[in-house]
Amino acid sequence: MDELALNPAQITPAIQNHYATEFQAYRGSGRLRPLLLLGDARTVLNDLPPSCIDFAMTSPPYWGKREYEGGGIGQESDYSEFILHLSEIFLALKRVLKPHGSFWLNIGDTYQDKRLLGIPWRVAIELTDSQGWILRNSVIWNKVKSGMDNTKDRLGNIHEHVFHFVKQSKYYYDADTIRSKPREARVVNGAVVSATGVSGVRYKRQIELSTSLSESEKRDAFKALDQILADVSAGTISDFRMIIRGQQRATHSDNEKVSGRAKELRDRGFYFLRYHPNGSKPADVWDIMPEDTQNRVSHYAPFPVDLCRIPILATCPPDGIVLDPFCGTGTTLLAARDLGRQSIGIDISRQYLGIADERCATLL
Repeated sequence: MDELALNPAQITPAIQNHYATEFQAYRGSGRLRPLLLLGDARTVLNDLPPSCIDFAMTSPPYWGKREYEGGGIGQESDYSEFILHLSEIFLALKRVLKPHGSFWLNIGDTYQDKRLLGIPWRVAIELTDSQGWILRNSVIWNKVKSGMDNTKDRLGNIHEHVFHFVKQSKYYYDADTIRSKPREARVVNGAVVSATGVSGVRYKRQIELSTSLSESEKRDAFKALDQILADVSAGTISDFRMIIRGQQRATHSDNEKVSGRAKELRDRGFYFLRYHPNGSKPADVWDIMPEDTQNRVSHYAPFPVDLCRIPILATCPPDGIVLDPFCGTGTTLLAARDLGRQSIGIDISRQYLGIADERCATLL
């Protein structure tokens, strides 16, 4: 595919809509092999139709760490210019993202003159304060192992940030697709025991001996506990915790003005934490090894396929379309393909797009 690098006077309407035409044809094809667009990310994004993308995820070039074919982002003389250029591209991305869409950004930091610059958070704050993005999560990607680090006056760096942005307060999110499978409840000596061994016997004893609960509160507590145990037995919930006044502290805060749980504990004498029958959601620290580049002719960035799975499953509809504006060798696109989503990759490097095409070519 040719890059649009013509003089504005030479651009005809047909050429000007080149990327949009390619997009429309691809969207209607239903094929899972990604659409690869060669060109500057902002130029391509500006040519795509508004609100046409369900999900975007990218890992842009680090600032000042590597030279890329064709120049582009990451080679600016000052990090503030890098942040400016990135934010301009992400504003163009916001235009093409559907209202219910999500944007996940993996971005690394850089040292300059002994200073860790804090580039990930500088970018995140620029997007939220100046562009109106809503930041929903800041995930820590623990890369488990670090590269060569010969510094003698600081700790080794083995984490990067992954930010989840949305355009509005209501957006597509399917938490059930990313829950871990829970263990099942069982019956032991006639008593229902939860997946983690909670039978209710301990809580019943605590209710009986409580000096903080009134007799009517104790009756309500016994009744509610029996119902919770029935829910565990029926599989409506997988597990539970009971918080009893005078026995356990309220979770998060004991301040009744800021904690609904603390207010419930004060007014009712107890409350329950219920665990979803489909399991628990992942937390915001992910232990994922970087992409293994050993024994390969071509270089892959450390951005791994596994980093993309949770974001795509949770925030891209099954029939949605995935976009990576700095697709490089196609990691996001490969993950999208494997999870049954169509995808579009943009990159300024013809060589990288060739590698991405090869990686995704096994399924047309």
